[in-house]
Amino acid sequence: MTAAGRAALHIGAAAALAAAAVTVLPGALELFALINATVWAAMALLALSLAFAWGAGGILCFGQTAFFGLGGYAYAVAGINFGDGALAVPVALAVATLAAAALGWLMFYGRVGDVYMGVITLTVTLILFKFANSTAGEQWRIGAAPLGGFNGIPQTPPLNWPGEPDNALTPEQVFVFAVLCLFGCYAAVKLVLLTRFGRVAVAIKENELRAELLGYDVRAHRLGVFTIGGAMAGLAGVLFANCVFVSPTMFSLAYAGQVVIWVLVGGVGTFAGPMAACVALQALTAWAGTVPGFDPNLLLGGVLLLAVVAVPRGLLPTAQSLLVRLRPRPRRRGAEERPMAPAE
Repeated sequence: MTAAGRAALHIGAAAALAAAAVTVLPGALELFALINATVWAAMALLALSLAFAWGAGGILCFGQTAFFGLGGYAYAVAGINFGDGALAVPVALAVATLAAAALGWLMFYGRVGDVYMGVITLTVTLILFKFANSTAGEQWRIGAAPLGGFNGIPQTPPLNWPGEPDNALTPEQVFVFAVLCLFGCYAAVKLVLLTRFGRVAVAIKENELRAELLGYDVRAHRLGVFTIGGAMAGLAGVLFANCVFVSPTMFSLAYAGQVVIWVLVGGVGTFAGPMAACVALQALTAWAGTVPGFDPNLLLGGVLLLAVVAVPRGLLPTAQSLLVRLRPRPRRRGAEERPMAPAE
């Protein structure tokens, strides 16, 4: 099967799964469970953003939550000032995208090495976390929106229908919107890999020096991949702000580490694996949080250690390899058993 055929098959399967989710879950889940499902869809989109940057571009970004938090804060600030959640969405996406483009330009055109790149992105996240925590007081506001310090912005306006600020989306509609965003971004990144840009980006990930010697602009392609990942993380922040609220924890080290764990456990180089691992691990840690006296972070760390030792390639690539090995191999046509020569 060709790459285009595989992409069409994967997108079709994702469309069927998304259609089933938006048809069944809103009527089957209670309100609290539905809001949790929306949070999981937002975090799965965050995992997809890093899976694309890391898997397609070879960029290990420890600061994906920087764009996640910037998207959420930009949505909250714009929504309060505009009084319209629909108008705030493009503002939030623009802020996250421009921030990723600016940071990527400094790193890639500054010839920063991969190790230092991870340190820089993590440092940016921690700086934003520290800054957001220190914005308590009336003097810290953007227009009519107070930043709130460690309390965040709990009065974040909900999403509404375009042109109808007073007609807010219901929790069921927000869930449907989150699932559609997740599916749309998944289909988009699968199609991007079929383009010339996507093929060159993967070639750069495999062998950067060879791609550069062949005349490709390595810095521009890596910047493009990094910027697309940042835009998707910003959209995830918008979805998160609509089902929880905006706070400095969106920039926290805990969130930054979880995103890396989801991609490692699901499988670097895949898109479905990190999203599935994100949902499964969130469900697992949510259950572990109900156990008295047990820290869910210990479970998360144990899962990471087990995955690195037992399945270093990730769950999805390992499962795919097992299926290939177990699949019966067809016999060659015309192959006949030859009689053994008599012993002399």
